[in-house]
Amino acid sequence: MKSLLLSFVVVFHVFLAAPALADAQERHTLVVLGDSLSAAYGMAEREGWVALLERRLADEDQPWRVVNASISGDTTRGGLTRLPRVLERHNPALVIIELGGNDGLRGVHPNIMIDEMRENLAELVRLSREAGAEVLLLGMHLPSNYGNHFTERFHAVYHEVAREHGVPLVPFFLEGVAEDRALMQPDGIHPTAEAQARMLENVWEALKPMLERRVAGS
Repeated sequence: MKSLLLSFVVVFHVFLAAPALADAQERHTLVVLGDSLSAAYGMAEREGWVALLERRLADEDQPWRVVNASISGDTTRGGLTRLPRVLERHNPALVIIELGGNDGLRGVHPNIMIDEMRENLAELVRLSREAGAEVLLLGMHLPSNYGNHFTERFHAVYHEVAREHGVPLVPFFLEGVAEDRALMQPDGIHPTAEAQARMLENVWEALKPMLERRVAGS
């Protein structure tokens, strides 16, 4: 009888611990490394697309934790400085890189800026992969007043990095948003809170299969 009672206690404790153990084993971390577009500039953080992503994953009971490592005004150089610490601290299974817009707005000579941006994005991808994370790259366009030649070269960098390093790319993160003035804040650069759901949808199409693949392979 005593042996039977002991066995019951052991089984009961294992049963209680099972959810916590499963959560620790199956829960993955997704890091968003971005600038003001991902840092919910001009609105409450809960209104930003990253917060909407976190809620969607929770509502769908998906085993993902979202870390928003985005800072307004950040560049690819700044992201490269911060990424090693982010990787060490959070050990993400997936990294979304949303950087480059501020590189193009700094007023640096186009040739220098584009070369540096390409190198930085490639290094961001390399470091993330070395840490065991998959990478999703979010592409950007510059305002048309910067001139067609420059803006086309700028946008091409994302395609070049994605192709050379074999990472998925969202060609234009602000597709359907930047063209609609009603969805942009008065500065013409930052989307409104109303635009955040569309931004999430732009990311979701490429992100969803990556999430599913990672969970299936875990």
